[in-house]
Amino acid sequence: MIINMAVDVAALKRVLGLFVCLCVTRTSLQREDADGIVYSADGKDTTAFGSAKPMRFLLYDVNPGEGFNLRRDVYIRVANLVKFLNEDEPWTLVLPPWGRLYHWKSNIDQIKVPWGTFFDLESLGRHVPVMEYKDFIKMSGGAVIEEVYYLQRYKEGWKDGKWEERMDIRDCLDQNYYHKDEEGAWRGWFWGYEETKAKKLQCLSVQAQASSMKPFLMHNTTARSVMLDRAEELIHGAYSEWSIEWWTARRSMRFSKQLRDIADKFREQELDSTDEKDRTVLLEDWTKMRRKHGDALGGPYLSIHLRRRDYLYAHKEEVPSLLYAAEQIKSGLEKHKLKTVFVATDAPKEEFEELKGYLQGYKVVKYTPTKEVLESFKDGGIAIIDQWICAHARVFIGSYVSTFSFRIQEEREILGFSQDVTYRRFCPDGQLTCEQPSKWVVKYDEENQGRGLHTEL
Repeated sequence: MIINMAVDVAALKRVLGLFVCLCVTRTSLQREDADGIVYSADGKDTTAFGSAKPMRFLLYDVNPGEGFNLRRDVYIRVANLVKFLNEDEPWTLVLPPWGRLYHWKSNIDQIKVPWGTFFDLESLGRHVPVMEYKDFIKMSGGAVIEEVYYLQRYKEGWKDGKWEERMDIRDCLDQNYYHKDEEGAWRGWFWGYEETKAKKLQCLSVQAQASSMKPFLMHNTTARSVMLDRAEELIHGAYSEWSIEWWTARRSMRFSKQLRDIADKFREQELDSTDEKDRTVLLEDWTKMRRKHGDALGGPYLSIHLRRRDYLYAHKEEVPSLLYAAEQIKSGLEKHKLKTVFVATDAPKEEFEELKGYLQGYKVVKYTPTKEVLESFKDGGIAIIDQWICAHARVFIGSYVSTFSFRIQEEREILGFSQDVTYRRFCPDGQLTCEQPSKWVVKYDEENQGRGLHTEL
């Protein structure tokens, strides 16, 4: 089977321009099980589609080598695909459990970690219906996925050296981790759930925006549960077209209240920082929140994300020495009349102590989790605590092309910080100035009453 898809730019603009009211797209998935427990897509909404259209489930996974913060961006792509699907029939996004990420080094159990550990599911559900994988198993009556599409590149590359949107069912190019069992079912990693199996597996070569999967899923499969593996192969598309959807989904990705509470307690005790004093109070319902640059003041500290470890060889020409990083920190502290710096870094303890030694006369703070916090919230939760503290600082300095830094900058953009204290990064040794991160301006979409956002460079 071959599915070639030409891009109708005008049609795509019409689709993207129609930001359907969330009271329609946020359909719930309700079912009472044998124990009388009612499951719902977002745990709250009770609006339902007519019985003529049964609920369908979209699952996805990402290349095992991708990190925590890039996976958050892939979520946005898939979540917006579900938003578009819900314009025509009810779909729920099944959230892939976390685990086995490259940067998660702690010697603790970090398999089958649910999204609720890190993110506020009710907030996610204000954008699209979502559910944990364990709840999908309960809802569907077993750990069986009807169809899996393994997304892959084109063997021949771009046609005539030009990128064009297309997708085709093809032979699998690379050896993947799926195999058939004795009964003919497909087995694989499936987030550590060994009982999970798929009835059907096909490889799909793609060069496509996430939204272009909608006609494929609507017209080429009737399966109630479909999984897109290697979902990072799908792209957002032109930012001028996708920015409203991108920022709406991004705003829905609120961290879990437990993690925010831990970070907020640390801010108050160690950094003299509270939302009231820092002008960073947020409404729990992000769809009703409106912030503009300069609304946020931030706590009386400078925060940094200083990437080390693999960056010392992967981007060695862009990574400053600890001494030169300290000089840039001092400059920022003096400029903004601050005496405290919060450090988020993957550097080993001895490097942190070396950096601290270069900052004599200043208070240098780092978050160190208790054993209970680490075991409860894993390495991903500790990273989120660091990001939340960094996001509330008076000034932030990040690392070159780091997705960890990008996510902090986005958080500060949402909080309403001025851009000149947000989009900054460390320069390499000997450079007084260097190329700074791109600035993404968030503006509220008045027509949709704040439910959508768009940006400008």
